[in-house]
Amino acid sequence: MNTAAVKATTAETVKMTIKQWANEDRPSVKLQMYGVETLSDSELLAILIGSGTNHYTAVDIAQNILDKFDRNLNSLGKARFDELNDVEGVGTYTSCKIMAAVELGKRRQKAAAEVRPDMSTATRIYQYLHPRMMDLQTEEFYILLMNQNYKLLKAECISHGGLTEVSVDVRVIMREAVLNNTCIMAIAHNHPSGNIRPSKVDDMLTQSVKKACELLRIHLTDHVIVTDGFYYSYAEEGRL
Repeated sequence: MNTAAVKATTAETVKMTIKQWANEDRPSVKLQMYGVETLSDSELLAILIGSGTNHYTAVDIAQNILDKFDRNLNSLGKARFDELNDVEGVGTYTSCKIMAAVELGKRRQKAAAEVRPDMSTATRIYQYLHPRMMDLQTEEFYILLMNQNYKLLKAECISHGGLTEVSVDVRVIMREAVLNNTCIMAIAHNHPSGNIRPSKVDDMLTQSVKKACELLRIHLTDHVIVTDGFYYSYAEEGRL
């Protein structure tokens, strides 16, 4: 074999590791940039596998696994430990991770659907927040992010304050709303003093949040002030 042929053969046997791939081609980066649903079966398995060997990348090993089970995920889901461990490039720890991932998928199918609380009225908002706020000695400010059916997606305390006021950044509120694909939002805070009447600062904050929501086409359904036993609703008072 001449020198050129030897060089060509050597070049063919040199494999790039995933770390040497272009950033956008790496499975973990693709997942972050474009979403997990865009990854192929072998790329998803490669993330579980983690790192390759001297001879195989993680994607190569994933392909080996899929080939063994006729590229059928249902067949892979029924695989025994020894069958997985027998695949070239697969070790004990990788076999365990794959079987654990398969089992989690099975358990999810058996799990009951998540029940999201209804936040369509000020009373429901109050009943949801009162247990969290009833014994607080300082003010806390919450955002309640909902889908189009007023079902709660996320409730988050975004600010802690003093005895009589709390500092709130409207930009933080709207960032959370956008990141959580919010259609409808309510805001709420407590008055440890027991006074349910809103302050001028409360009024200004309500209007600022309302204007920001209008710009992003998010419906601000209410601003509820919570005390121990009573509440004030901007919506019920016709002030939204």
